Amino acid sequence: MPHFNWNDTKNLINKLTFRRFINGGKVLVSFYASRLLNRSIQWGYPVSISFEPTTSCNLRCPECPSGLREFSRETGMLQNDFFKKTIDDIHKDLLYLIFYFQGEPYLNPDFLEMVKYANTKNIYTATSTNAHYLNDEVAKKTVESGLDRLIISIDGTTQDVYQQYRVGGNLEKVLEGAKNIMKWKKELKSKTPFVFFQFLVVKPNEHQIDDIKRLAKEIGVDEVRFKTAQIYQYETDPNKLIPSIDKFSRYKKNTDGSYTAKNKLANHCWKMQHANVITWNGLVVPCCFDKDATHQLGNLKNQSFKEIWHNDNYKQFRSELIKSRKNIDICANCSEGVSVWK
Repeated sequence: MPHFNWNDTKNLINKLTFRRFINGGKVLVSFYASRLLNRSIQWGYPVSISFEPTTSCNLRCPECPSGLREFSRETGMLQNDFFKKTIDDIHKDLLYLIFYFQGEPYLNPDFLEMVKYANTKNIYTATSTNAHYLNDEVAKKTVESGLDRLIISIDGTTQDVYQQYRVGGNLEKVLEGAKNIMKWKKELKSKTPFVFFQFLVVKPNEHQIDDIKRLAKEIGVDEVRFKTAQIYQYETDPNKLIPSIDKFSRYKKNTDGSYTAKNKLANHCWKMQHANVITWNGLVVPCCFDKDATHQLGNLKNQSFKEIWHNDNYKQFRSELIKSRKNIDICANCSEGVSVWK
């Protein structure tokens, strides 16, 4: 299990105002009330939101729409003015802000300015990066921005293994970027960001699980976390990415060699109750599994966030999930409910 980090936890608790605490309580109660009464109930507003800085990416990962350039939606950059306007509307109830959905956040030139702005609203901020842009200057600005959590995706400890999933990536750059962040944390005497390596376990890299732990210790990052991979065509796994180590897989292998998802898709979803995603151009979608934004619940260019959160589209989607979640396409690959060793 990941070790407990008091500084990171304390940092999150310090963001918890009375209003945010009450809002979180409303969301939690509505989740259990919905399960108990078997109907959609939604009190409060999201505790956590993912805001997409960009859909652009420098890599071409095989199971990522951004990497494969296979989006059906537009590619673009989140505009700073629009971001600020949205945050001004929702920050009083919002505790946790994730600067990530698809794409590489550091490709947006205003990314760290947005982090700074969220920091002025006392919101816990996090992002996920492939770390190719963390040169010395950017690493310093990242620490100075007040970013609370930095997730560095590193899916191999040698270049030959790393590039099998992170196609077009350079492991040396990733490691140098991580070292730069740790250097500036020390130089600036900063407790943030909390830095961890995220290792997406796939067949080509599963033999390097112990190696990534040793590498993380050498560099001095705070933690290593292992993530199960979302495989789009998991029934046959044409790319041969599903790991053989069962606890790192979202799928189970059948006797005929095919795969089925482990998640039984119960008709409830905690993520649906407490979080959602905003795309770079203002579309509000249920969660991070709706990568192409096919389930558009609203558009912030036309409505306020609070109007969207309680609009008819949202109510209908929540009702459909409670009635028959298995019929919602984006839920097919959901990892919620799958036990993952970390």
